[in-house]
Amino acid sequence: MSHIAASLTQIRDRIAEACHQAGRDPASVQLVAVSKFHPAESVAQALAAGQRVFGENRVQEAAQKFPELRARHPDLRLHIIGALQTNKARDAVRLADVIESLDRPKLAASLAEAMAREGRRPDLLVQVNIGREPQKAGIAPEALDDFVAECRAAHGLPIQGLMCIPPAEADPAPHFAAMQAAAARLGLGVLSMGMSGDFEAAIRHGATHVRVGTAIFGHRAAPPG
Repeated sequence: MSHIAASLTQIRDRIAEACHQAGRDPASVQLVAVSKFHPAESVAQALAAGQRVFGENRVQEAAQKFPELRARHPDLRLHIIGALQTNKARDAVRLADVIESLDRPKLAASLAEAMAREGRRPDLLVQVNIGREPQKAGIAPEALDDFVAECRAAHGLPIQGLMCIPPAEADPAPHFAAMQAAAARLGLGVLSMGMSGDFEAAIRHGATHVRVGTAIFGHRAAPPG
């Protein structure tokens, strides 16, 4: 068994245990294996171990790695989870099954135009800056309801849920609870929250998708540029 396969088994076991503790069905939580900065060979090892859902931060990197992998594994699903520039919207729509980083009106308009041109409608998650951190992307919590309504009314966008990254040094539980309440208020069924260090807490607060990278693939330095 490869290191990646063994790590996936450990993460799946932790997800199952967290679901058990929360009184949830483990099948209600989807593991998104974050493969950013890792080569296609590592993704292939994860695929061989049964993993089918992956997350990438950069559209360009995803475009280099995933078309060939998807050709061999048609059931592969790709999430774009990083900040998305408007000029990359069309590429993201071509590549992704889910875009988790919708966070501003200009991007909403670009995605709507790209979907019309490409004839593809990947699911969208609104990224919420739940900790109101100036250095992070995401819509402010107090602007969320109006933003979701605008995206639906003006563009008919397929918004399925919310995504967040809590402040690194804070207790994530209150932030996850706020996201859970917001999703319920808006009638959204998908909550992407929780990473390698805090996904058990996210599961306790209703996460449907957890994004785990380092605990599966190990550390890898970001490429320059």
